[in-house]
Amino acid sequence: MTIFNKRAPWLLLLGDAFFFVISLWLALFLRYRESPDGDVFFAHLAPFSLLFIVWIIVFFITGLYDKQNVVLKSRLPIYLFQGQVANSIIAVIFFYFIPWFGISPKTTLFVYLIISLILIIWWRVYGYSIFVPKVREKVILIGEGIEVRELRQEIENNPQYNINIISTIDLGSANWDSVLRNIDQSGASIVAIDFHNDKVGRILPSLYNLIFRRLRFIDIDEIYEEIFDRVPLSLIKHTWFLQNISTSPKIVYDILKRIMDVTVALILGIISLVFYPFVALAIKLEDGGSVFILQNRIGENNKLIRIRKFRSMTMTAQDKNGTADSQSITPVGFFIRKTRIDELPQLWNVVRGDLSLIGPRPELPQFVKIYEREIPFYAVRHLIKPGLSGWAQLYHQTPPKFETSNEDTKMKLSYDLFYIKNRSLLLDLNIALKTIREIISRRGV
Repeated sequence: MTIFNKRAPWLLLLGDAFFFVISLWLALFLRYRESPDGDVFFAHLAPFSLLFIVWIIVFFITGLYDKQNVVLKSRLPIYLFQGQVANSIIAVIFFYFIPWFGISPKTTLFVYLIISLILIIWWRVYGYSIFVPKVREKVILIGEGIEVRELRQEIENNPQYNINIISTIDLGSANWDSVLRNIDQSGASIVAIDFHNDKVGRILPSLYNLIFRRLRFIDIDEIYEEIFDRVPLSLIKHTWFLQNISTSPKIVYDILKRIMDVTVALILGIISLVFYPFVALAIKLEDGGSVFILQNRIGENNKLIRIRKFRSMTMTAQDKNGTADSQSITPVGFFIRKTRIDELPQLWNVVRGDLSLIGPRPELPQFVKIYEREIPFYAVRHLIKPGLSGWAQLYHQTPPKFETSNEDTKMKLSYDLFYIKNRSLLLDLNIALKTIREIISRRGV
């Protein structure tokens, strides 16, 4: 089953492209006060099509194809406004600073931007809902624990989901004869159950009989993962890892990812050399200390790697291997951390193969020893190569930075496990584009 309509982002993309094209036709119609002939329309469509591709990428970076923003309409106006402002600036630069297209549509472009804004807002707010299924499937949750309660609360507070939870049954205190009878009579079409819970085993034969009543069964962790984009640690056991995590190479993916890593890191690494003298001068003028720091981190298969960064802390904090508190960050260090300039030297770690552009962030060895001892399954995050940016960096708002924190690290691990399970080139591209958004918005990752 799907909580979200998985075709929704593609439907939105097709709708956006359609209204971009229709807006161009209407703009030409209003500009020339007559229906544009084929020659005029296609003379404009060719360069505008390149612009449309860039605009769709901007919409993606802005978050207009994120499933959460498809569901939560309250975020839509601000994202649409940000996207269209960015697109308008790009359009002006495109036509007036790159004079390669044989047209300079001053009036047409102005009219087009107004029409496209109106039509895109209408499509996103009203038009898209025509294609959204209105029927919500009835679901019964069978499980226990904080993440089951979190799941129910999230679904009940967001009526745009495709399911309606009609009952929650606690595995620890249920009267199963009564429960099974009520399930049979509830009219539910789906039973979401925590199959990894040891208490489920005794009722499986009875649940089996319910499949003849056209009931579907799904593991709760699948619903949780689809909604929250992370793995519910309290609901999974060793069987989950045997079913979902593999160390076998994904040959095509691994080769293409390595090519992407080397190509992008080499290009960005060479371009970034321009900034090195300015960053070095700022750090030296501030306190006269060293420009770079070298840190040990844990890499793929628990191998020790050394990464180089621009120093952002005081010299005293550097001697502690970066484990001091936030007060140790210098003013220059705060800026280069916020803009992620401090991590530019790590692009050469990517070229060498110690890091990837995308993956779980590498952790300090002294922290890893603690987490592997105190957090179940923590070592799994070291099955793949760590990265400069990752899924957890985008969505985990409170990562521990200066000291250990088991609870925050468990949350971070839940996002890392989601990435390890679902990693693909499309997901890597998604993370890369959203990382750009985070840097531009100065929120950092």
